[in-house]
Amino acid sequence: MSIPYRIMFHWKHLDWNFPNPAMKQAFEEHQYWKTCMPAGVKVDRQGTVYVSVPRWAEGVPSTMNRIVMADGKPVLEAFPSWEWNRAGDVRMLQSVLGYEIDEHNRMWLLDQGKIAYAPSPEGSQKMIVWDLNTQRLIASIVIPDSIAPYRTSFLNDLVVDNRNGYVYITDSGCGWPDHPLDGGIIVFNMRTGEFRRVLDRHESTQDFPKFRFEIDTEPVYRNKPLKIGADGIALSADRGSLYYCQVTGRNLYSIDTSLLRDFSTPQETIRRSVQAMGSKDTTTDGMHADNQGNVLYTMLEGKGIGCYSPVTRSFTKLVSDDRMLWVDGVAFDQQGSIIFNNNRLHRMFEQPQHIDWEDPYNLIVWKAYMGKDIKSYLYG
Repeated sequence: MSIPYRIMFHWKHLDWNFPNPAMKQAFEEHQYWKTCMPAGVKVDRQGTVYVSVPRWAEGVPSTMNRIVMADGKPVLEAFPSWEWNRAGDVRMLQSVLGYEIDEHNRMWLLDQGKIAYAPSPEGSQKMIVWDLNTQRLIASIVIPDSIAPYRTSFLNDLVVDNRNGYVYITDSGCGWPDHPLDGGIIVFNMRTGEFRRVLDRHESTQDFPKFRFEIDTEPVYRNKPLKIGADGIALSADRGSLYYCQVTGRNLYSIDTSLLRDFSTPQETIRRSVQAMGSKDTTTDGMHADNQGNVLYTMLEGKGIGCYSPVTRSFTKLVSDDRMLWVDGVAFDQQGSIIFNNNRLHRMFEQPQHIDWEDPYNLIVWKAYMGKDIKSYLYG
């Protein structure tokens, strides 16, 4: 199966619509753009495209952004504002990787809290809920150390279930480099404001032991194996199944959400209830489910987007292109298309870095048409 696709935006490196010349000068003089990577990409009802740029190194101007055009070129602009992206202020956005735009046009921002892999300061790990219709803050919900340890946590991505009143979060557990992982799933009850951590260091939320993989026969992180636990996450359209996967592994896992929504369910029952759906035949970063019950997943080794059908329990490649090097995030617009991005993460954050910074297609946002009635799981 193959679907039509095209490039929406592309860069040799990211650039911003800076609020003042001094900020732009510092960005360019220190070459901070060398560690500025577009991670998650989404579009709202008005058609605005957003990208998160996690602060995994110093110098990222703003971690949450919308794409605007300046002199005919796409650049980033801090969202909701430059003030909201002030590094060092735990009340503001510190480092966003995963986020969601729900069916009410509200943005749920998952703040990792940490900058350049330092421990997350108290109060910095949080969910910010922002109303895109009124451009106002709805809530700021701190995620405590007891749920996501400030030293080891690496809050990755989230899915939102407004129907039942829950949010599910993956913690990759790789926030402390050169330390054993501490992966898990975090469940948030919107009504009570309570968090619960489940599947802590379960085999499905950890890296697969001694896992190595290649992209284009090129070993990923050549000098040492990459270790990333629970990462991609997707919620079925009926809200009944939570799907997730680690990056350093190829399996897709699922669990019945009724077990997770009941905070009295014993941890051991949850651990025994994880189902392995099979191998995707590729490592995966981001995932997203559609309104038909299918799960879309990024293909790192396969350089594209794949789809899992729970009806046939089969995995299918939807789109692939040699330029799709490290496809990170995938989401839906309101017109039947998916949007996704690739960012060469494996080349940007390896030491030494090996990217041709003159290549105009280093970083790309793509669009692929799925069908006029296909939307996000949120509209299932």
